Amino acid sequence: MNIAFVNSTRKWGGVKTWILDFAAQLARHDHQVHIYGRQPEFVREAQDRVGHGVAAKFGPDLNPFAISFFLSEFKSKTIEAVFVNIGKDLCTAGVAARLLGIPVIQQIGLPNDIPLRIKTRLLHRWIDPYFLCSSEFIRSGFLKSLPYLNERKVKTILTAKQIGTAEISTSSPRNIIMTQQLNEDKGHATVFKALAVIDTPFRLHILGTGRIETELKQLAADLGLSKNIVWHGFTRDIQRLLQQSDIFILASLEEGLPNTLQEALACGLLPVARDVGGVREVLNPKLEQWILPYESGDAEFRNAITRALSLSDEELIFFKKQAQASCLQFCNIDLIYAEFEIWLRDVAGSTTK
Repeated sequence: MNIAFVNSTRKWGGVKTWILDFAAQLARHDHQVHIYGRQPEFVREAQDRVGHGVAAKFGPDLNPFAISFFLSEFKSKTIEAVFVNIGKDLCTAGVAARLLGIPVIQQIGLPNDIPLRIKTRLLHRWIDPYFLCSSEFIRSGFLKSLPYLNERKVKTILTAKQIGTAEISTSSPRNIIMTQQLNEDKGHATVFKALAVIDTPFRLHILGTGRIETELKQLAADLGLSKNIVWHGFTRDIQRLLQQSDIFILASLEEGLPNTLQEALACGLLPVARDVGGVREVLNPKLEQWILPYESGDAEFRNAITRALSLSDEELIFFKKQAQASCLQFCNIDLIYAEFEIWLRDVAGSTTK
C-alpha cells in the first residue's frame, strides 16, 4: 500500500509519535509511506525513521495552493489512504484526497478534539472520513461530541510501543521522569509542590518544552528543587532517558491515551498516574494501586511518590516488570499493528462517495 500521513501542528505531541511508530511498522512490512508536516523536527525524524519526510505549507483553511500541492503529491505517488490530524490537515490534504477519491482517516487524540460546528459538519459530510481513536475512552466521548457521525466509521486501535529490551534495574537515588509538554494542563506544578516536601533523595528529569517552561523553572527554584531537577528540553533521546529512570509520573488533567505513559511502560517504569483518559485501559490490576483519583492534588501525589521512593530494590523491580507486562498485554505494537494493517487494507480498498 501507498499511505500518506499529514500533520500541520507546530509542536510535538502524542499524535506525531503515533504517526512515526505506525509508519515505521508499515515501512518494515514493505508498504510505501509518505509523511508531510510543518514542524522541522517531525520532518527530520520522519526522514530518519521511514525515509520520507517533506516540509509542507498549509496556510489558511481551504488554501488552494496547499490543496494543489497535495493533489500533485497524492496523484504522483498513487496514494491509497491519507491520514490527517484535526484542523488544517482536513481542510487541505483531506480536500485533495477527496477530489482524488482517496479514503481519508482523521486521527482523534481527545474526545472533544473537534468542535461541533456547521463548517466542520459540512466538510465531514462531503469528505466522509474514517476516524481513528487511540482508546475506547476517546471513541466514546468523540461519538457523543459529534452526534452526526456514523459510529461504524469510528475505529478504536490502541496506540502501541515496542517492548524495551534493556535489563530492568534500579538507580540510587531514584530517577523520576516526566515527559509531557510543559503546559498548564500537564500537572508539573502539582508534582513540584509534592516533591518539595519529600525528604527521600531523588533526581527528577523533565523532558520537553512548552508554554510555561519559564514559570516552571521559577517555581522549582522557589521551592528549592533546582538542585534535584535536570531539564532536558526537546530531545529525541527519550528512550535512553526512560531506560535510566525508575518512576514515571503522569499528573495531566486532560489526556486521551497518553503516549508518554505507554513509552514509560514499554521501558519498565513504575507509573504514578492520575486517573485520566484511557489510563486504566493499559494498566494491569497489580498496578492499579498507583493510579490516583482524578481530583488528586499535591498531597495525594506526595504520598504516592513517597511510597514509590521507599520501595526496596526488589519491590521496585517487581512493579517495573509489571509495567512492561502491561505494555506487552495491552499495547504491544507487534500485536496491535496486525489489527491496524487489516483495518487499513479495508479502508484503502474503499472509495469516497
